[in-house]
Amino acid sequence: MTLASFIPSVSGMNAMSKAQESVAQNIVNMNTTGYKQRQTLFYTLLGSSGMNVGSQSGLHSSRADITGVDSFNRTNIDIEGVTKATGNTFDVAINGNSNAFYKLHDGYGNYFYTRAGDFKKSAQDGNAYLVSSGGLFVQGFKAINGEFEFANTPSDIMIDAPNTIAQRPTTKASIIANLPAKEVDKSIYSVHIYSENYDGSNLNLIFDRVEGQHNMWNLSLTLDDGTAVCNDKTVTFNTDGKIMTPENLDVTLNWDDGSSSNVTVDISEMTQLGINSEIVNIQQNGASSGHLIAMGFNDNGVLSARYSNDTELAIAKLAIAGFTAPENLSPYNTTLFETTGEVGNEYYIDPDGIIVPQALESSTVNLEEEFARMITVQRAYSLNAQSLTVNDEMISLLVDLKS
Repeated sequence: MTLASFIPSVSGMNAMSKAQESVAQNIVNMNTTGYKQRQTLFYTLLGSSGMNVGSQSGLHSSRADITGVDSFNRTNIDIEGVTKATGNTFDVAINGNSNAFYKLHDGYGNYFYTRAGDFKKSAQDGNAYLVSSGGLFVQGFKAINGEFEFANTPSDIMIDAPNTIAQRPTTKASIIANLPAKEVDKSIYSVHIYSENYDGSNLNLIFDRVEGQHNMWNLSLTLDDGTAVCNDKTVTFNTDGKIMTPENLDVTLNWDDGSSSNVTVDISEMTQLGINSEIVNIQQNGASSGHLIAMGFNDNGVLSARYSNDTELAIAKLAIAGFTAPENLSPYNTTLFETTGEVGNEYYIDPDGIIVPQALESSTVNLEEEFARMITVQRAYSLNAQSLTVNDEMISLLVDLKS
């Protein structure tokens, strides 16, 4: 019997200590957003020199000099946590795809990946950025001119939506209305429109029936804050009450401040029926000035700003990264991961439908499992310690016999 007999017990105690560290790490992070459970796994340690041991059955086993056990940690990256609503503006959760990660930048050229979507706004160098709870810059594809079209390359998401926006000039309008077929010879319909300098004005379409013509009307236009010019002067309907000419009116607006604009008015769905003048629907594509009322993500991962005039300006779309072998991502801290040579290629995933706004992904720790694992690890450590004590007693006995 040699001192080598202590190695299995000592290695077992060391391995169980590391396993207990994992259990403790999991328990302390049971409420940490985006945390992935860590497991400690074990493997057999073989001796430095091989052996060839035979048996009566003729079977042989090589390298049978097992000298103990060692451990390694594995993070269960591919297990998704439960999604829970928070109501916070910038919180987002990924749901339905375990190989999808938010991409973060530390400002010094280093990138990290996480499932923790507890983001916030941070003012830095006079600008507002979307950052992680640890202050890293969230990566996204910048919106082009506030439209829902995005750049091809991700960058730090800058929250640059203005508090107020100017009115949007009207360029198109449509009127669905009914002119009376009889008894009424004059009808007026108004469209509320906008220009670069006027935050709302009425464009009035005045229909006067041509004397002696049942299905023909003279058309004139007025503008509350200027004049309106249209080349079409007459509107004609067929005997079924459907409009014949014109279907669209090209109107030039000369505003009182000297500016001008053009509006196309669609009247193709106007009718001439019955005895009543009736408005069915009037629409136009302009908007009044507005102030910021809300900001947040949608389920496609787009961060946008919404205004009191029903305008929505896109800011950025989250950059969601996937990997050929995501299970090989290396833990950097409790919720951050970094790439290794074994993760394969990084690529971007279209987040449409997998983003849950105002929600977070919970920790994947199961407390009952951790307590069960703690009991098992504690018992294994105790048995290894007992084995070490027995070996010590046997060595002491041999020493006493020699003396």
